[in-house]
This record gives sequence, structure tokens and C-alpha cells, in this order.
Amino acid sequence: MGFISEIFGYLLNWLYSFFNNYGVAIIIFSIVLRIILIPITIKQQKSMKKSAKLQKEMAEIQKKYRNNPEKLNQETIELYKREKMSPFSGCLSSILQIIIILSVFWLVSQPLTYMKRVDPSVIEKYTNEMKESGYNQNNNYAQIAVLDYAQTKYQEIENKLQNEQVENREELENQKEGYSELMLNMDFLGLDLSKVPTQSLNDWKVYVIPVLYVITSIISIKITTASQSTSNKSKEKEAIENKEENKGDEIDMTEQMEQMNKNMMYMMPVMSVMIAIIAPLGLALYWLVSNILMIIERLVITKIIDKKEEEEANG
Repeated sequence: MGFISEIFGYLLNWLYSFFNNYGVAIIIFSIVLRIILIPITIKQQKSMKKSAKLQKEMAEIQKKYRNNPEKLNQETIELYKREKMSPFSGCLSSILQIIIILSVFWLVSQPLTYMKRVDPSVIEKYTNEMKESGYNQNNNYAQIAVLDYAQTKYQEIENKLQNEQVENREELENQKEGYSELMLNMDFLGLDLSKVPTQSLNDWKVYVIPVLYVITSIISIKITTASQSTSNKSKEKEAIENKEENKGDEIDMTEQMEQMNKNMMYMMPVMSVMIAIIAPLGLALYWLVSNILMIIERLVITKIIDKKEEEEANG
């Protein structure tokens, strides 16, 4: 995960150097990442469509070989090979999402390491300084706490330097420069993206982004399930007919794979929400933007695929 976090960190830091705002950089980062993942999204959408079309043929195979489990599995595998499909395709897509989720989590929870590329010895120096001063001891994310500490100390020195009679000006200037290397502008539309919801229970604003993320996740799932509703209904009808003819049969392999894919689809948002409330808000912002972009992608890609299939059918 660390290797991927480093790559993401280079991109996020480059964007931050242009906009000088952590929130804006995360939004652009989310857009760039979604653009990179478009080929995978298209492949996933096509796979879902193709899988729906295979259900009728799959039902015929199940009916034909219901008394021969070995032949049933063999024919099922041959069908997927012939159509260049994998029953695990949905799971593979979900695994990729988990890898990205964890990589972005490391990135936003350790921005000094993965984004600003601060030397570990420097991070340790200021972490120890912060602990000795007793500043922000309740923050579970050491690097986020150091960022906040550096911002506070920088402002204190800035106020001191405004006094023309201040002593050791050169020393203060050096300290100020050191703190400036650790600072990030995390203010986004009045929200401090360094805050953690579970550590800021009295601040209702920290729940705005996670709640919006939950709403967009529900919309995303509804769009996905709606696109499968027609095929699912026909499959249920076939399944009922097969059960009436052979009540003793066990659940076939394909049905198990589809149930696994469905479980993964629901598990992703649940897992993301659980992480979002214990992680800095920057992570929740990334997921929110990614969700919105994913919804738009699915609607557009589905429309394009449907139109292409309709043209091929009429042509």
C-alpha cells in the first residue's frame, strides 16, 4: 500500500503546489484518478451487461445437467471461457477499490511522509517537540497533529516578529521557516479537513461530508441494482422453475459467485463509512467526490453501451 500511497502523494503534492488548498487538490486528484480508472469502469459495466445476458443460457445448462454436478460445473466453466467472462470479475473490481481506499487512507493520515516528503528525522523532531509541549495529545494521527502544531507555532512567531523590538529575530525567522515546511492549507469551505469526526463530537460540521458520502453511496447502489433488476427477475423465475423440478439440488456455483459479488458491493460503502468517521476529513472528501463522479460515469457509460447494443441489434 505504501508504494501506491507514494505515487498518489506525488500527484496530490503537485496539485497542491498549483492551488495551495488541500481540499481543491483532493477534488482534482479524485477527478484525475477516476479518469484513469474509466477503462476499468467500462469493462465492469460491460461485464455486468454480458453476465445478465448469459443467465438464460446458464439456466438451460443448469436444467440440462441438474443431476450431474460435475458436468454442470464443467459446462459452466466452458461457457465463461467461451464468452471470455469471469464469475469473479465483480470481486476483482472490489478488491481494486479496497487497495485504493487503503492507499488513500495512508496518504491522508500521513501527509508529511507521502505528500510533502518530509525527512523522517524532521518529523520525529517536531513530533517529540509537540509531545514535550503537551500540545494536541488526543489526536490519534501524529502527523495531522504535527501539522496543526506547526500552524499554531508559525502564527505565534509571526505575531512576535511584528514587534520591531523583538530579540533573537534571526533565530525566530529560522524557526518560522522550519514550521512553514510542515504546513498545509486544510481549510476548505469553512471545514478543517484535518479534523477527525470521532475526535470532534461537538463540531457538527465534521459530519457534513460523511453524511453526504452515505447519501451518494445509497444512490450509487440503487443505480447499480436498478440496472440488474430485469435480469434478476428473469433469473428468479428460472430458479423457481428449476427448484420445482429438482428440489434437492444445491445452489450452483454461478449463484454463489453472484451472491459474493453482491455482498462485496454492499460491503464497500459500509467499510468506507466506518473508516471515514475515524479518519481525517480529507479522506471522506475524496470518497464523496469519487462517488459523485462514479454515479455520473455509470449513467453515461450505461447509456452509451445500451445505445451501441441497440444499434447492433437493429443493424
